[in-house]
Amino acid sequence: MVTRRPSQKRGHANHGWLDSYHTFSFADYYDPKHMGFRHLRVINEDRVQPSRGFGTHAHHDMEIITYVLEGSLEHRDSMGNQSIIVPGDVQRMSAGTGVTHSEYNPSHTEPVHLLQIWILPEKKGLSPSYQQWLFQPEEKRGALRLIGSRGGRDGSVTVHQDVDLFAALLESGELVRHTLPRGRHAWLQVVDGAVALNGTLLFAGDGAAVSDEDRLEITASKSSEVLLFDLA
Repeated sequence: MVTRRPSQKRGHANHGWLDSYHTFSFADYYDPKHMGFRHLRVINEDRVQPSRGFGTHAHHDMEIITYVLEGSLEHRDSMGNQSIIVPGDVQRMSAGTGVTHSEYNPSHTEPVHLLQIWILPEKKGLSPSYQQWLFQPEEKRGALRLIGSRGGRDGSVTVHQDVDLFAALLESGELVRHTLPRGRHAWLQVVDGAVALNGTLLFAGDGAAVSDEDRLEITASKSSEVLLFDLA
């Protein structure tokens, strides 16, 4: 069963410096029907204006993945990490017992467009940790490239949960397939473009929950970018 989560049905908050769409309940947006999916808790699509950002704030017991689509994002945290995140990078921060961080658009002229993803960890009280890997476009072109996993296999970032996260860049007419073992579920997020997931049409900003399916077929109808979460 494929259940579409339309882009236009997401929560929305425009703070001037930040324009944000929430796939699941977040901050002042609350919908008891959309509190997350399996261990996936947040998918926020954010646009941050030049020279603006999120001041220092705290997190705990959450796996936080940042995926920049356009522009760049400067990150600083209480673990001593300081970095610039650009398209192709996947940043994973495990908040664990507690971490503070800030995120800032270092450009004076260009906004930054990103996805912020939160996944509930498999257990509480982990030691805070950080990773940031660059995945070249060629790795994702026409294929589902593993970018995050429980064990950090195949060069992916380590996520402390039973989840595999894939990214793909597809041209019009390209098809990728993914097998779901019995008892597993999936979430597909369309970052850009338009695709059909097992025949269900999805457009930029749309998501789709998948249960009781053993095979996924994702076909692009135009140049597209997708994220696929394989979840327990």
